[in-house]
Amino acid sequence: MSPMSTLVQITALPQEQEDRDLLLNRAIQKSRIRKDDIQSWRIRKRSIDARRKPVRLNLQVEIWKRGEQKIEISSFVLSEVTGAKEIAIIGAGPAGLYAALRAVEAGLKPIVFERGKDVRSRRFDLAKINKEQVVNPESNYCFGEGGAGTYSDGKLYTRSKKRGNVLKALEWFVNFGADPDILVDAHPHIGTNKLPKIITAMREAIIEAGGEVNFNSKLTDLKIEGNKIDAIQINGENWRSFNEVILATGHSARDIFYLLDDRNIKIEAKPFALGVRIEHQQKLIDHIQYHGEDENPYLPPASYSLVEQVDGMGVYSFCMCPGGIIAPCATYQEEVVTNGWSPSKRNNPYSNSGIVVSIEPSDLPNYSPDDPFVCLDFQKLVERNCWEAAGKTQQVPAQRMKDFVEGRVSKDFPKTSYQPGIVSVDLNKVLPDLIARRLRKAFVQFGKKLKDYYTNDAVLHAPESRTSSPVLIPRDPESLEHVEIKGLYPCGEGAGYAGGIISAAIDGINCVDAIARKYTEV
Repeated sequence: MSPMSTLVQITALPQEQEDRDLLLNRAIQKSRIRKDDIQSWRIRKRSIDARRKPVRLNLQVEIWKRGEQKIEISSFVLSEVTGAKEIAIIGAGPAGLYAALRAVEAGLKPIVFERGKDVRSRRFDLAKINKEQVVNPESNYCFGEGGAGTYSDGKLYTRSKKRGNVLKALEWFVNFGADPDILVDAHPHIGTNKLPKIITAMREAIIEAGGEVNFNSKLTDLKIEGNKIDAIQINGENWRSFNEVILATGHSARDIFYLLDDRNIKIEAKPFALGVRIEHQQKLIDHIQYHGEDENPYLPPASYSLVEQVDGMGVYSFCMCPGGIIAPCATYQEEVVTNGWSPSKRNNPYSNSGIVVSIEPSDLPNYSPDDPFVCLDFQKLVERNCWEAAGKTQQVPAQRMKDFVEGRVSKDFPKTSYQPGIVSVDLNKVLPDLIARRLRKAFVQFGKKLKDYYTNDAVLHAPESRTSSPVLIPRDPESLEHVEIKGLYPCGEGAGYAGGIISAAIDGINCVDAIARKYTEV
């Protein structure tokens, strides 16, 4: 934030937010700055305060007086890197794309290898999952240009304020076509329908600068010489020499974990979370959160955040999608996985959220401190068991919430947004007891926190299992290189260092900065 500005906190009713004269006058009264002394002003932050009636907006107004320097949105700086030092970036999700953009800015030539297809071609494979229940293991909701976030909502909220420049990451999104409102909203969101165009613009900028973006290009081997990265193999045949490799492969690239282990590159089991995805009617969530003011057209679809400690484990809401859709996110045919997404307007009639249980490796029955795959194996077992329980298709096992808590198989269901369909089962017999038992208790407690949330009109879809990577690829906290292999940079969600689009993007930037310190003045 520029020291040459004044920040003022004001409140407004939702219907008042477009009345700029009214907002400015409130800010003037609060700041005691004369109107004639104001050069420029803007809404810097906006959040909803729904703790009491009437629902209000909390607004942070930034004012520049005459003679003060106004700070504009920082733009991505396009430079020419055709003949520059080359670095390999494995994966074109947010960590990989932002690493490539930062490389261009830093005068390095990014060579991106993405196992999946470009962002628009992915849509045909997503349609096959939804309509034909056929999973392409290289092109799906998790794999392909833009990563898992592109077709699973595009929420840009992060709790991390210490890992890097959040504002810069958001400003780059705006530079490539996102609505500037993401710089203002407390919980910014782009929307699955708008992200493909933005991702395409990012790729075009990388290529225009002289970088490379290669699709259908899967990392299949690594060559290590003297504890340093020497070369990578793509698609089982083509070797390319690199001294710097950023590994940004995402939380579902299980083959990468197995490859690293086969090459005696250290990996570790990592805590993660697993549970179900719950779907309510959005009107109900609006009514609950807005205390009956849900007919106000100036209020956005409401979200919620829930957390409860149950028998020593945290149970919490994850990736809550107002006005959203539940999507099939398996990466192999013989498993089922759910996730959620919302369009930019969040105007679907359903609300969905993951409700998941935190799991430490030591919580699992087969735990061994020397087994890096104990959490991954547990994740895979649950996904396969759910696939079998639902009939070995991309349908998912489902149960109404109260039926689940009270141990009854649901006789019927309200309409679901999950396109492949749902199958009635007793999730208590499908999910491991350490998950099911805590979910049952948590749902009852959530109903006490949010009146009417605990309802049999809500439906559980199982499993919600790809909350984060179940494996950690350890790295040095200073150099960001693997603890044993020089030149290998574990990065983003797949390596265990991010938990969403923005934190992954920032981690990509940080890894390139670590490389750039070796070769250039940044």
